[in-house]
Amino acid sequence: MAGLKRRALLGATAAAGAGALLPARRARAQSPVLRLGVLSDMTGPYAEASGPGDVVAVNLAVQDFAKLHPEIKVDVLSADMLLKPDVGASIARSWIDRDGVDVLLDMPQSAVALAVGGIVKEKDKLAIFTSAGVPDITGKYCSPNHIQWTYDLWANANGTARALVAQGLDTWYFIIADYISGHSMANDTAAIVKQMGGREVGRVAYPFPGTTDFSSQLVQAQASGAKVICLANAGDDTVNCIKQANEFGILKSGVKIGALVFQDYQVHALGLQTAQGLVCTLAQYWNQNAGTRAFADRFAPLYHNSKPNMFHAGAYSATWHCLKAVAAMGVDKAKASGRAIAEQMKAMPTDDPLYGQGRVRPDGKFVHKMYVCEVKSPAESKEPWDYFKTLSTIPTEQAFKPMEAACPLVKA
Repeated sequence: MAGLKRRALLGATAAAGAGALLPARRARAQSPVLRLGVLSDMTGPYAEASGPGDVVAVNLAVQDFAKLHPEIKVDVLSADMLLKPDVGASIARSWIDRDGVDVLLDMPQSAVALAVGGIVKEKDKLAIFTSAGVPDITGKYCSPNHIQWTYDLWANANGTARALVAQGLDTWYFIIADYISGHSMANDTAAIVKQMGGREVGRVAYPFPGTTDFSSQLVQAQASGAKVICLANAGDDTVNCIKQANEFGILKSGVKIGALVFQDYQVHALGLQTAQGLVCTLAQYWNQNAGTRAFADRFAPLYHNSKPNMFHAGAYSATWHCLKAVAAMGVDKAKASGRAIAEQMKAMPTDDPLYGQGRVRPDGKFVHKMYVCEVKSPAESKEPWDYFKTLSTIPTEQAFKPMEAACPLVKA
């Protein structure tokens, strides 16, 4: 049933606004047309985190852009890459070769992002990874043809680990999704914990996707005596881990759960009674200021009345900045070279109502403020989806890991 709802949502989104998919004949009649492809998880464990909601957000950005530049025609395509690198790579290649897609967005799994990154470099198109978190995307895997938006896992690890260790929570056990991002965020977090005087007391990895029972991993974590059980996973896996930890009485025992990728929709799934007190790091949240609230008011009716999370906001922000760059350079030049779009995006400071001011560094990472947040108690929440309070703001200069010499663009 959930899959049917998501497919219906995609159809409704495609019919709305200037970002709608056009019939094939009409699209070919319009020249030049800039084509964006949202490649995401539409039905799996990351679908609520990104997926159909990112399609809504991209279409809203295209709709807003059309008001300023009605002369520039933009198409939006979307597809489900099933969290498989070979499937994602195949769709990306077909989109570029057959459908004339110029910019690919989203990709909420780093293995898929890396596979697509190789293709866009080969074809001189552009990929903007709005939900893939491995920091190496702008490190040893950096490319002039891709940009990493929204966040990275080092930024999340940095904010959350420092906040919890500062509270005296200095022994950590890691439950890890067995893929690139899971191990990357666990390693980064363990390094920061050690740097602050804490220590790792153990870790366990589980098969991804497909694992829904985390009882074995949680029992091992509890037996370690760690003050923090750190969840190096995301999406539905994080929700299931926290639900089961609550069922086992772990949350009431005084052990803290450190969720490295945790957002509004996960709190909604858990309920404030269970999620209250959890600490996480966010790129932004819907109820932060007037600009984020205005976007949420537009987004929610198009997305089963749910508020946008930071990935949805990232999809909007990235699309908006990309289209501003295209307008500055001209559609013909943009279609001729994804590398040229990336260079233009780096040359222009970013500024939008969702992320405020920032910039795209030479290595391709979009940098901005990050926020250490805590989930409110039921008594503190004033309205539906009012889930977070800000504990501290991390300045742009400290929020992200410095550029790495491993990236050839840095050396250049």
